[in-house]
Amino acid sequence: MKVDRPPLLFPTPPEMLCDAQGRPYFLWDSDMTLEQFRRALRDPEDDVRAYYLGKLMRQAKPDDVFQFVSLRDVIRSWPQVERYLGRERAMWRYLLDRWQEVLDGAVAAE
Repeated sequence: MKVDRPPLLFPTPPEMLCDAQGRPYFLWDSDMTLEQFRRALRDPEDDVRAYYLGKLMRQAKPDDVFQFVSLRDVIRSWPQVERYLGRERAMWRYLLDRWQEVLDGAVAAE
């Protein structure tokens, strides 16, 4: 199994991701377009990327997170991102643990 995408994804269709001004539904608290957000996720500063990844993980549906980053990115960035997750931290820790079990099982079966 690839580590880039977790199993069973049902992302929001692209035509429903943004409002009429081009702002993604999960950026309800900031005036940022989808393209500006994508650039922020590629910022050369680790802290900036971690902040926006945390915002994505905190405010978007989990399935939509993987339209922007890979599971590998989330796992790699976890130490920097978890402080930005607020109440969603426990849910993401649970998901990552379960996906790790699936990945470990797939590797053992090979």
